[in-house]
Amino acid sequence: MAGLYRSRVAGIGSYLPEKVLTNFDLEKMVETNDQWIVERTGIERRHVANSDQATSDLCVIAAQKALQDAQLKIEDVDMIIVGTVTGDHQMPSTACFVQTKLGAKNIMSFDINAACSGFLYGVTIADQFIRSGMYKNILVIGAEVLTRYMNYKDRETCILFGDGAGAWILSRAQEGDKNIIESSHSHADGSLADLLILPGGGSKYPQSQEVIDKGMNFMSMKGREIFKNAVRTMALCCREALEYNHISPDQVDWIVPHQANKRIIEAVADQFKFPMERVIVYVNETGNTSAASIPLAFDWAVKNGKIKRGQTILLTAFGAGLTSGSILLRY
Repeated sequence: MAGLYRSRVAGIGSYLPEKVLTNFDLEKMVETNDQWIVERTGIERRHVANSDQATSDLCVIAAQKALQDAQLKIEDVDMIIVGTVTGDHQMPSTACFVQTKLGAKNIMSFDINAACSGFLYGVTIADQFIRSGMYKNILVIGAEVLTRYMNYKDRETCILFGDGAGAWILSRAQEGDKNIIESSHSHADGSLADLLILPGGGSKYPQSQEVIDKGMNFMSMKGREIFKNAVRTMALCCREALEYNHISPDQVDWIVPHQANKRIIEAVADQFKFPMERVIVYVNETGNTSAASIPLAFDWAVKNGKIKRGQTILLTAFGAGLTSGSILLRY
């Protein structure tokens, strides 16, 4: 992980749409109930984008807050990375729409499709650009409008997912600054790609009436296998980060895991006997927001006085692909 420079989290921001879909609302839409959902997932509500909001619109609000927090202007940003599986269009990238909506000019802008690991992948890439000395300030966003890809007759998936966006400004750290990204580790196992998939709309199954009739335009998930692999991969990524940095779990102030399911989060913490009191859990409010999950939870934890500057934070995620990763940083 050597480099000429190091990167730091200079600013953070997030946005959740105002419309809320509670478990009690879902009771009227599909065969389920609040108690069943809470016991199995920890989710109580999720937020839903307005019909006139695209993913880029959510990105812009979160990005503006991150810029304000970093005390930077959009003219200071050298690159924009958006992690999303629910972009505005098949092409061009959502990052290009974000660029123009923010008023940025002629800077590198692109999307990453790494599902729920997309934000960590984006931060990892941004960190490398800063380490190399190529760029000084990079905007990384995780954002999703997943509710548009839910089949609200399928209780296994529709209860889980929500919309939102989170953004970070990564900046070149001053010499001697200890609040830096220490390490990042990213992985993927394509042999398990069919466990969580949106089959229709790509080159294999282009949009057609047949695709719609078969429900292939909705997300499909094999829940039990996802649960098992989520716990396994996130635990491995956490262990990798700890071993690489030669630290013990006791030296980590907070774990901020992907907010997919409270039972998954608890199982990962149990692998290290890490107390849940030092694990950020925000899934009750947001549901699974995929790439937006970690920056949303992180921003909430900072605003609520949990995460503070100078603390050591371990981020970990898994997602469709199956992708996974971890980042260790001092905030």
